[in-house]
Amino acid sequence: MTTHTTPAVADVVVVGGAGAVGGMLADLARSGGDSVTVIDRVRPARDESSALQGDVTAPSDAVRAAVATADTVILAVPDDVAAAAIPLLATLARPDALLVETLSVKTHIHRVLREYAPDRPAVGINPMFAPGLGMPGRPVAAVVHRGGPAVDRFLGAVGRWGGRVVTVDAAEHDRVAAATQALTHAAVLAFGLALADAGLGIDTLAATAPPPFTTMLSLLARVGGGAPAVYHDIQAGNPEAASARRALAGALSRLADTVEHGDDHEFATLMADAVRPLGDRQADYGRACAAVFAHLPRLLPEEGGRP
Repeated sequence: MTTHTTPAVADVVVVGGAGAVGGMLADLARSGGDSVTVIDRVRPARDESSALQGDVTAPSDAVRAAVATADTVILAVPDDVAAAAIPLLATLARPDALLVETLSVKTHIHRVLREYAPDRPAVGINPMFAPGLGMPGRPVAAVVHRGGPAVDRFLGAVGRWGGRVVTVDAAEHDRVAAATQALTHAAVLAFGLALADAGLGIDTLAATAPPPFTTMLSLLARVGGGAPAVYHDIQAGNPEAASARRALAGALSRLADTVEHGDDHEFATLMADAVRPLGDRQADYGRACAAVFAHLPRLLPEEGGRP
């Protein structure tokens, strides 16, 4: 992962390494043999001799020294912290040091990097999964802000860690994330809110639930059990998320209008329009759904009702 003559061990700094994403990347870098220093405003829960407690936007001498010798600096911090840190890192880090950001929105940080570090190799990654699930076999969106051998080596390392790297540009990333994350979470949370309005007991619902409903309940448990700040950031931080929510509201309105005023033919047209985004992968996703449904009875307690 180094950006000059490749040493046996690269020097990696993970800013925000006490968090879930930063901690995952620190562990993965160590697993590849890199020397890792974690910098965070709070010390990691586990005792790490290489951890520094500090603020990268107001760096101490120890933080400055760690950044100055790093081959790779990973920013696993919120958008505002990353944007404030980049002008400082542009002067503190070696000119050939690779900068990696892990933000869920890429267009803003892309502009910041272009303004303050236009000549520095830089790449953004977005692990499209909860860190606790682990990286092997899971997609990692990558935005190359400024390419070069250091970026290629880092993305190669992500692949060796088991991630499926999907390269997109910054604007495409935010549009895709609005669909795969903001739209999905909005639909699941709206389902939960509508269900709450129905006022039905969960025991009866669970006992009578067909597989699609059980799957939706499972998604609601997953999303609703997460950190509100994370899900709010996905909705509020992505400039494309508002359009996704409007599209969801419009789709529900079209569905209601078709049911109330249309006929069988118009409803068939609506369904055809709904599955059109699946393209030639509809059969693949149909088989995946059948496999999920087949496993549901074994995943839930018997007294909760078999789907």
